[in-house]
Amino acid sequence: MARTGLLAWSCCLILASANVVHVSSTVIPGVGVNWGTIASNPLPRNTVTNMLKDNGLNKVKLFDSDSPTVKSLAGTGIEVMVGIPNNQLYILAGDIEDAEDWVKENITTYLHDGGVDIRYVAVGNEPFLSSYNNTFDNITFPALQNVQKALDKAGVGDKIKATVALNADVYESQSDKPSDGDFRKDIKDLMIQIVKFLHQNKAPFVVNIYPFLSLYQNAGFPFDFAFFDGGRTISDKNVSYSNVFDANYDTLVWTLKKNGVDDLKIIVGEVGWPTDGNINANNKLAKKFYDGLLKKLVAKKGTPLRPGQLDVYLFSLVDENQKSIAPGHFERHWGLFYYDGQPKFPIDLSGKGNDKMLVAAKGVQYMSPQWCVLNEENKNLTMIADDLSYACSMADCTRLDYGSSCNKMDLDGNVSYAFNMYFQMNGQEEDACDFNGLGMIVKTNASRGSCLFPLQIVGAGERLKLAYGVSIIAGLMLAFFT
Repeated sequence: MARTGLLAWSCCLILASANVVHVSSTVIPGVGVNWGTIASNPLPRNTVTNMLKDNGLNKVKLFDSDSPTVKSLAGTGIEVMVGIPNNQLYILAGDIEDAEDWVKENITTYLHDGGVDIRYVAVGNEPFLSSYNNTFDNITFPALQNVQKALDKAGVGDKIKATVALNADVYESQSDKPSDGDFRKDIKDLMIQIVKFLHQNKAPFVVNIYPFLSLYQNAGFPFDFAFFDGGRTISDKNVSYSNVFDANYDTLVWTLKKNGVDDLKIIVGEVGWPTDGNINANNKLAKKFYDGLLKKLVAKKGTPLRPGQLDVYLFSLVDENQKSIAPGHFERHWGLFYYDGQPKFPIDLSGKGNDKMLVAAKGVQYMSPQWCVLNEENKNLTMIADDLSYACSMADCTRLDYGSSCNKMDLDGNVSYAFNMYFQMNGQEEDACDFNGLGMIVKTNASRGSCLFPLQIVGAGERLKLAYGVSIIAGLMLAFFT
């Protein structure tokens, strides 16, 4: 897999990347990017803000309203969608005064000359996923209503709209044809209330569409249909669809039409392709997907039922090594940039096909050039299983998954990779490379073949505790290699 521009893996690569000339281009109107921060050592916020500006990205979607992050966007002219996490919906769904306090603390405080250009508030993030077992069904709409009322009371409701970031699973088609689309039966009444409220307040419907997940979740899904360069087509009421993005989008259009809000504005809140953690997640396919998507967007053809410019937020800006891997190990590899702000592959955000590496993050600092690996002289096979499982449960071993970039190493290589990830994500503390005497610190780059062992960056804040581990990978690797 191509790694052009990747640094932090060795001092030589760091020096080499400094000599690469990067050129930004004009981004297609309507195109923004998601900025997530679920990482052990996230890039400093000002570094990310400068990276957005250097690449001409003038729209960004956040997943919370973290004050330092929002402040870093002040004076940039970048349009911002702030988010309200699902775990805050209960409070905002109750007393309207709580919503008013939230708006005062997280919105109006930034609305001044030289402040932040906030345009939307996403109340919740995919709150109606089936996997949530209806946890947020009764509080999302009241929270949405309260936030919009609070925005209105603050005198900013005409400019800043409250909406909900929804997964495409809120609607469905039993025949897989767009014209049969409608809201999911278990939440149909709720969704009708929400879309009518959005329509009344001139707020958009925000939906996350993932062609990759269509391919990942359905064994018989036609590969070419996930991309934009032709192949299989489906016909529906004299309309032909050659890709799942258009078909999915128009399923929503039909759904809105059937429920009386056919002119409701649609924003694609997330769309992208991961680059690791699955056999179909790599730089080559991600580039193929983005090239097709951007070419489509610059043409302003829209979809068969919604011609014209589409508003989309690419997912995402930077890899996040502490995201939940419950949906799949690829979840930590959606970024256009690696964890350290280095671009993954050439791309032209203007959609004109003049591919160049995006402008990398500037001024990134790395920890000392040292790695933690398996001590070959003290290799106790009876202890490796527990230590490998522990390392992967507390760090990021998703590159070791089948079909991923580090999948072809032997057991020693897998163990060394896991040890090093734990060591790096714990700030290279000496005791983080103990592993009952099985680990040792080396000063020579421990990368093996195409599998690169990263160095940690000096991040923006303290290390976070990993919410989800990947110990299952350890068991699978041991079963395979031993």
